[in-house]
Amino acid sequence: MAVNLKQSAVVTRESRLGSVTGYSGDLHDVIKQSKCGTLKNKERCFSQSSTCNAGCALGQLSGIRDIAIINHAPSGCTAMASGVAVNNDQLATKRGVINATVFVGTDMDEHDTVFGSIGSLKEIVLETYGRYKPKAIFIGTSCLSGIIGEDVDSVVESLKKELPDIPIAAAHCEGFRSRIWATGFDASDHVVLNSIVKPPEKKSNKINFKNFYESKREEITEIFSNFGVEPVFFYQNSTVEELSHLSEALATVSICGVLGTYLGNGLEEKYGVPFVKTINPLGVTGFETWLREIGKVINKEEEVEAYIQRERAKYLPKIEEVKKELKGLRAVLGMGPGYTYEVSRVLQELGIEVVWAASWHHDKKHDNDELPAPLKYLDENSPYNFKVSVADQQNYEILNILNEYKPDIYFSRHPGTTVWAIKQGSAALCVNDEYMIFGYKGTLEFAYTVLDTIRNRSFEKNLASRVKLPYTEWWYNQDNSTFFKGEAK
Repeated sequence: MAVNLKQSAVVTRESRLGSVTGYSGDLHDVIKQSKCGTLKNKERCFSQSSTCNAGCALGQLSGIRDIAIINHAPSGCTAMASGVAVNNDQLATKRGVINATVFVGTDMDEHDTVFGSIGSLKEIVLETYGRYKPKAIFIGTSCLSGIIGEDVDSVVESLKKELPDIPIAAAHCEGFRSRIWATGFDASDHVVLNSIVKPPEKKSNKINFKNFYESKREEITEIFSNFGVEPVFFYQNSTVEELSHLSEALATVSICGVLGTYLGNGLEEKYGVPFVKTINPLGVTGFETWLREIGKVINKEEEVEAYIQRERAKYLPKIEEVKKELKGLRAVLGMGPGYTYEVSRVLQELGIEVVWAASWHHDKKHDNDELPAPLKYLDENSPYNFKVSVADQQNYEILNILNEYKPDIYFSRHPGTTVWAIKQGSAALCVNDEYMIFGYKGTLEFAYTVLDTIRNRSFEKNLASRVKLPYTEWWYNQDNSTFFKGEAK
């Protein structure tokens, strides 16, 4: 297994999973190279944008209720706190709970850079505890604290003696540690597994459900009630007490393979909690495959099959009807790998042709040392080969692709890149809600949304006619496969 909980810092995706941020080729080639170990990262001549893994790590942890995040960093690195606070407040209000998590920074400056600031870090942690009495404290590291070699782990060990009643841990998420911001997801899981999760005392009737924002909480709770189990969603709006019992669950599932690989496989390896590693519950095939594997793991196969047949009778005729109108459409995608390949699979299921899939990074394997489930599925079931690139939110590459292939629609999971596509005149749909294509109902609603998007094109046409983009014909004539060092024209 690739999960190593004995280290204070999580091993990066580049080292642990062989992940890359630069590639251009096709589906069959990227799978072949992933399986045989020959896939190598390609460096870009120019990189437009990316995301820091600290945002993913601390953002995930801050969703836990009533804890404290201490970001040991310059003030600019803690600018994320305001957005995190708004997000947490809104999602807690929607759920009907209160999230009293505090997010503070140590505001490292020039003096701290030269002389260090371990002493003030400890003082800030103790002051934060005295004011807010959080249920846990997590100290986030930054590029600056990492570069000057701040021994945050020694501060944590000292604080554990002074504050023995709450979990305290360092989240090692220096931005320079990994180019793959999903390493931040792993860093947050590493912290939770090492500092909060306790050994099991007894088995519960619960299923761990790792997701982002629990938007389908009520629907999934109702589905699972058919099988006599309850979902425990995390990290958003979860409590330290709930997380301490993750080891007692019947199984662990995740809405995204990238998001859940470290936590799911870590719980399985350390505590024997089965991790459901199928394709995600998006689309009809994904939902049924996922449910059947859950039924197998919890010994409720008959109940699951009965539920599937009931829901099939209700939704499949409607889905088959709308598929007739989608058949033959051409699509380009730009998403994280957990959704790029899953949504590609669903689009093929709906009769839409995927002409290019751009993934923000690419994992050669997950933490069970196997090819990610959606890649394995596409390798065995995709009716055709399609172009694949790995481009970490490089909008200039996406617009080059859209200009060349002129698809009927562009799918993304990030609003920024969606807007640029619309400015170019492309019909675009942001699959921002992680549950947008969840189950039979979600698949049907998604299909109708696609139809609405391609039929009503007035907004895209009006915006494109009034916006001057910075891209010239010279740029649009460039070959996307040559955007790497030593290969550019």
